[in-house]
Order: sequence, then C-alpha cells, then structure tokens
Amino acid sequence: MEQTNRRVKQMADIVTALSRPENLHSVCHLRWQGEPLPSQRAVAEIVELCRALIFPGFFGDGDVSRFNVEHYTGIRCERLFVVLVNQIMAGLCFNVEGGEEMQLNELQRQAEEKAEAFIANLPELRRLLTTDVKATYLGDPAAKSTDEVIYCYPAIRAISNYRIAHELVKLDVPIIPRMISEQAHSETGIDIHPAATIGESFTIDHGTGIVVGETAIIGNNVKIYQGVTLGAKSFDTDENNNPIKGIPRHPVIGDNVVIYSNTSILGRIHVGANAVIGGNIWVTEDVAEGEKLVQAKANNILRFKQ
Repeated sequence: MEQTNRRVKQMADIVTALSRPENLHSVCHLRWQGEPLPSQRAVAEIVELCRALIFPGFFGDGDVSRFNVEHYTGIRCERLFVVLVNQIMAGLCFNVEGGEEMQLNELQRQAEEKAEAFIANLPELRRLLTTDVKATYLGDPAAKSTDEVIYCYPAIRAISNYRIAHELVKLDVPIIPRMISEQAHSETGIDIHPAATIGESFTIDHGTGIVVGETAIIGNNVKIYQGVTLGAKSFDTDENNNPIKGIPRHPVIGDNVVIYSNTSILGRIHVGANAVIGGNIWVTEDVAEGEKLVQAKANNILRFKQ
C-alpha cells in the first residue's frame, strides 16, 4: 500500500510538472480560444485523398473503374473539402501572434475559400503530375510502364506531396504545406521545400538524399539523381546575427538540365538550359547554357560545351 501511494504521488508530481505553463510555453501551442490545431493524421489524410483523386485506383480504393469513378470522385472531393477546411483553419489560427484576439468566423471563411480554390485546381495538379510520370517513364529504361512508375516510384510520391503543398503555399496557407513536405521526406528520403518553384516534367531518379531548398527555381524537363542538394551557400544575418528569412539563396536551374548523383549546387547561382553536371561535384559558380561539368583526376573540375 505504501509503495502504491508513493507511486501515485510521484505520478501526480510528474503530471503537475509537465502541465506548468512556463514549461509548455516554448514547445506547445495551447488552444486558448477553442481553435483547432494542425493534425499530422489529418494532413496525411489530405495527401492520401489528393493522391486518390489525381491517380484514381492507384491510391485509395482499388475498386475504382470507369463506371464508378465519378461516384468515388464526388465522395472524396466532399471529404477533402471538410478535412482541408479544418486543417487550413488550424494553420491560420496557428499563425496568429500570441495575445492577438482571433476572429474565428473570419478565419473559417478564409479557410473555406482557400479549400475551394485548392480543389478547383486539382485538374491542373493532375496535368502537372502526369508530365512528371511520363518524364520519369521515358527517362528510365528499367520502367516497364507509367503504371509501374505511379505505383512504385518514391519520386512520384514525393513530387505529388510537393505539388500539393506548393499549391497551398500559393494560397498563403501557413504550416500545413511544410507538414505535407516533411511527411514525404519521412516516407521517401526526398526533401523538397514546398515554396520551391518546379516546372513541368520533373524527374527524380532513385531519389534518396535529395534536398531542394525553399527559394530554388527549377525549369522544365529537369532530371536529378540521388544525393543531389540544391542548397544555400551561406546565410545573410540581421543585427542580432540571426538568419534573414525569405531572401533568394538557392540555385536557379534552367530547362533540360541533368544533375548526377551526390552533387551539391549551392547559393543563388544560375545553371543554364541544357547543362549537364556530373556526380560528386561542389558547384558554387554559374554554369553556362549547354555547359558540361565533370569531375577530373586530382579533383579538378572540367568545363566544356556539349
């Protein structure tokens, strides 16, 4: 009995310590006004619903056919709207500065408008992702069909998440896009910031270890291999030596560029159209249109026109 009482008291003390406002303030956003909070599970459902709507039968219910696709599409669109509104509103609430009174009715209206705009753009998202699937199939001799690409290739899952998240970024939805991209990062090992700008027919071969930074711009028909980083060379800092947010600091990649494995392209440099960058290279200077960079002996980089 004494041991039981001691354990109960110890547990009560732990609960009290974990619940103290001073301990929670920096790590936990509490629902002071009854507002919703972002949910990892709900965000994952958004992704799954979007994948099922864009690629019916490949994701979600496998019983979809040309006879019932409209039925399934209607059900999923309705469910997507409900989940989207809740999570977009949660993101909007999460973004409200501490101490500022929330206008929940106004945030609800904004969330509904943004959810409607997102769903209205699903046909365009399907068109874009179809270009990615076709480019991946055409660019990989091992791919037997576009069906195999959709079912099996982690790149398509990561690019799907990116395109979904990027659309929400364009609608000024806070935090939810980053959650979507980080779920893809966990699932595939491919880390694409949702604010990056990526053109059509984007191909990722193998994919593990790829990083695409926030302000990177990638043109059309670009192919990158595993281990590639499109990152920042350095950070500008403010008077308190903190990184300045949002300034362009990642590469701009032109159309029809190929970047081979384990190459790092850093800083706000430009890689011209039709360039080819070999593997295991550290690139911090502009690459001319049509130029080819390869790793030479003694760690020298050779530049020559194709």
